[in-house]
Amino acid sequence: MPDFEFENKLMARGYKLICGVDEAGRGPLAGPVCSAAVILHKDCIIEGLDDSKKLTEKKRESLYDIITNKAVSYSVAFSTVEEIEKVNILNATFLAMNRAINGLSLKCDYAIIDGNQVPKGISVPCTTVIKGDGKSNSIAAASIIAKVTRDRLMLEYDKTYPQYEFCKHKGYGTKLHIDKILEYGPSEIHRRSFLKKIYEKQK
Repeated sequence: MPDFEFENKLMARGYKLICGVDEAGRGPLAGPVCSAAVILHKDCIIEGLDDSKKLTEKKRESLYDIITNKAVSYSVAFSTVEEIEKVNILNATFLAMNRAINGLSLKCDYAIIDGNQVPKGISVPCTTVIKGDGKSNSIAAASIIAKVTRDRLMLEYDKTYPQYEFCKHKGYGTKLHIDKILEYGPSEIHRRSFLKKIYEKQK
């Protein structure tokens, strides 16, 4: 379970406003990638906080409300499908992370980032933590905010493109989603570069 070990060590070094950063939506075939940055008070206790992938949708929704109410500051940002196609998904993820960090109402003085790569152009000192959403409370909170925000957006897209049933798979490459793409062709929010292997298998 995540805790404040990373944050406490940084505070001992003199850092005060430490944000956790994570993303949701690197793997899907459709929709933007979403990143969140969250600053939690060192005494903030949120029961059930964990890696968003280990939680049910209902639990994530519940924790989303608690996190947004208790956070010292939080920010969410996207990189569009067009940006993903232009600069690739990794760079688009870095772009969204930087936007989230820069969007905080209180400027953080350190960032703890899920993963093993430092985002290009980051404006604050930082460290990366592999599987950080299961180790750091701040990153876990960011993972939940990013996941819930992106899922809600995909539910809105479901209203515009009901034939793809985004409400069921949120844009991920499930059999249902792939079948719908083959039946209807890609929509404006599909990542064309991600669909090449699907079409190659049909040849």
